[in-house]
Parts: sequence; C-alpha cells; structure tokens
Amino acid sequence: MFKEDIFNKVSRICYGTLSLSKLQSSLSTKEKLFLLNYAYNLGINFYDTAELYDNYNLLKEFLKVKTREEVFISTKSYSYDKITAEKSLEKALKEMNTDYIDIFMLHEQEGINTFKGHYEAVRYFLGCKDKGIIKKFGISTHFIKGVEEVVDLEEIDVIHPIINKDGIGIADGSRYQMEESIKKAKSKNKFILSMKPLGGGHLGTRPVEALNYIKNLDYIDSIALGMRYKEEIDFNFNLLVKDNILKDELNNISKKERKLKIAYWCKGCGKCVEKCNQNALEIVNGKAGVDFEKCTLCSYCVSVCEEFCIKIV
Repeated sequence: MFKEDIFNKVSRICYGTLSLSKLQSSLSTKEKLFLLNYAYNLGINFYDTAELYDNYNLLKEFLKVKTREEVFISTKSYSYDKITAEKSLEKALKEMNTDYIDIFMLHEQEGINTFKGHYEAVRYFLGCKDKGIIKKFGISTHFIKGVEEVVDLEEIDVIHPIINKDGIGIADGSRYQMEESIKKAKSKNKFILSMKPLGGGHLGTRPVEALNYIKNLDYIDSIALGMRYKEEIDFNFNLLVKDNILKDELNNISKKERKLKIAYWCKGCGKCVEKCNQNALEIVNGKAGVDFEKCTLCSYCVSVCEEFCIKIV
C-alpha cells in the first residue's frame, strides 16, 4: 500500500520511550540502553519519543552504534509557529545527533481547529519534508475528532491515535467511535501508529486480553508500547509478533511493583477524589495526590479523568 516506503520497513511494535523518560522511569542510562538494544536485537526497529519526554540524549547514545537507515525514529512537539517549529526540529536533530527525523508529529492535536491554529508550524515542517529532513509528517491525538477531521488532509501521512480495549483515555467518545474513525483514516491511506494499548497501565492486569484486542485490528500498522522491563519486551514481542504467550514472563510482569502516578498537567478538578472509594486521593496544592498505602490500583479514578493524567507505572 505504501510502495517503497519507510512504512514498509518499520516493525509491528514501536518502542514507546515515554516509559524510559524521567517522567516515568528512574532507571540508569545503562539500564535504559540495555532495554533499547535488547528490543532492537529482537527485531524492533521503530522508536517513538517526544520533545516533552526530554530523552533525546538517550536515543543519541542508542543510535551511536546503529546504522541510521535501519532505525526509525518518531518524535512530536507542541510547535505552533515557524519559530517554535524550527527550534523543536533543531533540538531533535542536534540532541539525537541525526541528519533527519523519520516521522515528526504535532503533539496532542484535538481536531481541525487546533491543526489550523498550528498551521504555520505545519507549513515549516512540510518544507523540511520537501528537503528530506523530515521523512513523514503527522499528528498524535486522544480525540476521535482529532482523527476524523484530518483524514482528508494531504499534509498528514501519519496518525497516532489512542485506542485500547476499554477506551481509556479517549477524550470525546467511545472505543467504537474511535475504531470507526481510525478505519476511515486507514481507508485514506494514512499510516496508523496506535498508542496506549494498555490504557496507561490500567489494563496491565489483563495484558493478554488487551494486546490481543489491538493485534486483531487489521487497520493498525504499528503499535506503540512503553516497556520498562526485559520481561515486558519478551512478552509483548512474542504475543504481538509470534502469536505466542510466554507464561513465565506474564507471571514475572504481574509481580512487578506498580503505582499510581498523577501527571503534571492535572488541573485539580477533584473528580478522581470523589470517585475513589478507598479515599486514596486528595487535592494537594491544586493537584491530585495519592496515598499509596490506601491505593488498590483499581483504576476507577481514570474513568472520570478528562485529562488522562492518571497512569499506572
């Protein structure tokens, strides 16, 4: 469908490196590089990052010992005009020590209005695409309308939508509505890089069910997955690529310590506090705070968080 294209070369699994950023991980650089290289040696050649994740230097170290053309990097920024777009692209190129970016996306687009509001940046990125500095351009989104309102735009090659079995994190509707929007985008020949198949960790107790769901969506081209442990890489690779469930790895993953994490963009609305039957959440200094001794990781709180800022890591 994509002819002679990078889209024919990327792996089914895209390593989501948010899980290896300071936002979610306290692992050392050596430990993070081990995971990236371990995944690469299995055949995972696609890596997603973002300016927000502040881990370009990690990918720079990873790329040092790789043939650049055999690794595919996707990144994202909130650029809205030429100045911010130029700064974001220069930062990515310099800090990863690369001459080009395989996929550059506008981060967290909500629909056609936000896309138009960022169009000066879009125009700059498309100019860089014409020069070969960016190979493909796209958007990431948590919104159904973020998909369906841009499917006819020739500017967009890639759509990076949130989709998972329970519809966790979809900002403006149901899983079924998102499925239909993604199907439409695929029919328009957009490359679909899905995100959050485990719903920000909230489906982590049902990984087989959650990953089988996303694996069976034939309109998903690649699946971005955050992985912090070797066992997760093995389990995900075997299930999604080899159709094989590794029971020992599944058991090991289930034993890993997890905790609820509130993202910095929490607005302190208090809906999660009201939803929590364990009284494990409270508003502290304008943001939700967690009492880990009371939290049971039930994930009920995420059902009322409109900002998708509650994760299990």
